[in-house]
Amino acid sequence: MFYRVQVEDHVRVPPSIFNLPVDDAIIEMLGKQFEGYISKELGIVISVSKLLDVKEGVIIPGDGAAFYKCNFELLVLKPELQEIVAGKVRDIADFGAFLNLGAIDGMIHISQTMDDFVSFSKDKVLIGKESGRSLKVNDVCRARIIAISYKDVANPKLGLTMRQPGLGKLEWLNEPEKPKATGQKKEEKKAKAFKKSKNRGAA
Repeated sequence: MFYRVQVEDHVRVPPSIFNLPVDDAIIEMLGKQFEGYISKELGIVISVSKLLDVKEGVIIPGDGAAFYKCNFELLVLKPELQEIVAGKVRDIADFGAFLNLGAIDGMIHISQTMDDFVSFSKDKVLIGKESGRSLKVNDVCRARIIAISYKDVANPKLGLTMRQPGLGKLEWLNEPEKPKATGQKKEEKKAKAFKKSKNRGAA
């Protein structure tokens, strides 16, 4: 989910951009400092969306740059468990698919791509045995986050699933549901099995 987060910090503005208006120079340096920054607490920083307050600049002896204490707003993406997300398939491997969510990729294990037995073809396509559904690069999908790991902070991992109703490739969501076996058919199968076992016992 996307959030706007207020942060207070010091920013260093080098002499090379003293020709810019102070606010523009500060936003430029904040962007270089924070955009792409990742942490478990903040999530993934997309951009510096707004400069809220700037204190008077200070020049430290031995450093020609100006330092400003400022309050600013960050736009961040913080994935949450069970969150429904949408994205485009970036790549497919024999073990699953990678869904691009904009600022990060999520991985869908082959067993979680659809409620079916799935096989991988050399053309980088995942195919459902019974449903005939296929998943390929550039397909737009809806998935649910089932795992989040910040073990490697520079490269967080997201685990996704598309097995449940309402999830999967967008084209699948408009398909009519296939009728399930009725209770009568199940009873007929049980009766046939019972009759066979009875005949064997009589013999």
